[in-house]
Amino acid sequence: MRFLNKTVLVTALLCFSPLLYSADSDENRENRTPEVLGFVEWVVMKDTALRLKSRLDTGAKTSSLHAVNVEPFEKDGEEWVSFQIPLGDHEDQPTEGEIEHESIILEFERPVERTVLIKRKGAPSQRRYVVRMEFCIGGSIHETQFSLADRGRFSYPVLLGRRFMRDDHILVDSTDSFMASKECDYSSLEELAEESQAQVIR
Repeated sequence: MRFLNKTVLVTALLCFSPLLYSADSDENRENRTPEVLGFVEWVVMKDTALRLKSRLDTGAKTSSLHAVNVEPFEKDGEEWVSFQIPLGDHEDQPTEGEIEHESIILEFERPVERTVLIKRKGAPSQRRYVVRMEFCIGGSIHETQFSLADRGRFSYPVLLGRRFMRDDHILVDSTDSFMASKECDYSSLEELAEESQAQVIR
């Protein structure tokens, strides 16, 4: 039940990028040492202890989360969205062998932050909903915006983009993966199934 955390090494990869800013004050930004992560790291979604493999992508501004059956609805006069994460699409959750990943689908509801228009080569543009989610990476809790997209055919259910790296002062070592030195708690597949049964995660 663990997570990998961030190494306090500074790599030259993004030193000259104008995107390397923290969300803190200017004074804190100057005194804060950037944290280095590998181009692939484990993340755990804070409200579910769901562990997913993520790719840190400097080519993407907004992070992305695997989601299916994304449906908008209105709640208290505000726009919300419901969506599902089927665990069978990416079998990253550790299991004790009692149940199958395919048997668990997590249900979520989140307020809509905004929508983005994604241009796709050889296909019509696609409008995606963006929600704010908390997650753990390298032993620390973070929050960023995620666009919701079906990433079932991709290797990584989570993509962490430049907005997260800028706001949380992250550098990426493109030569290595799983560099985080600290760990975060996560649940086994069996524990997750028991906790999330018949429950919509808000």
